[in-house]
Amino acid sequence: MGPHLDSLVQLAFLAFIALFPVVNPIGTAFVVMPYFARLSAAEKRAAVRRITLYCFCVCVGSVLVGHWILGLFGLSIPVVQLAGGIMICKMGWQHLSTDDSSNSGEGQPPKAAFNDYANVRERLFYPLTFPLTTGAGTISVLFTLSAEGAGSRDLHANLAGYFMNMAAILLAVVAMCALVYFFYLNTGSFVGSLGSESAKIFDRLMAFLIFCVGLQIAVNGTKALFVVQSHVPR
Repeated sequence: MGPHLDSLVQLAFLAFIALFPVVNPIGTAFVVMPYFARLSAAEKRAAVRRITLYCFCVCVGSVLVGHWILGLFGLSIPVVQLAGGIMICKMGWQHLSTDDSSNSGEGQPPKAAFNDYANVRERLFYPLTFPLTTGAGTISVLFTLSAEGAGSRDLHANLAGYFMNMAAILLAVVAMCALVYFFYLNTGSFVGSLGSESAKIFDRLMAFLIFCVGLQIAVNGTKALFVVQSHVPR
């Protein structure tokens, strides 16, 4: 391989390593899986395909214009973390209380939760894609990687070096989206051998983990906000 190709592969690998822990396609697949439990195979495939497309768009948008959009609205990453964490907590709480709310009151139809594709489709981008799959952590990593790529323009003294760094980041994004598609589509088969009672316990555990993940993201955002405020000159 030529030096340029070697550099492209190395940069793409480093970007992939930086993205993997914040996207966490394996762990997030178990969290998202209960929302696909009542979908047919075709519906699940369509839902996962759309989530993957949304993830790709969020990542590419973050690399190219994300920081300008946040600056336009005067938003910071800690604020996005706090708001996204609150919404994930809300999603987990709703899933935890679905059965209880559906059983309360005779003659009342159960509240629509995640029983068909129409209900799940409304949640494919928000909050299943953002902020659960690609949240504030992913955006901040992509901001950092794109800033490094912009800085490399002076290092290589030409525009080709800048585009090579952007291409490496986008290659890492494509690889990460491929992992999201694979694990989201196939994680259900890993727990398919569970009985009905075990599956119900597993669903409750995953809903609780959704709530905990959201709470952790919100706490991280709150801490970051306090750090920022403490460094503001008075």
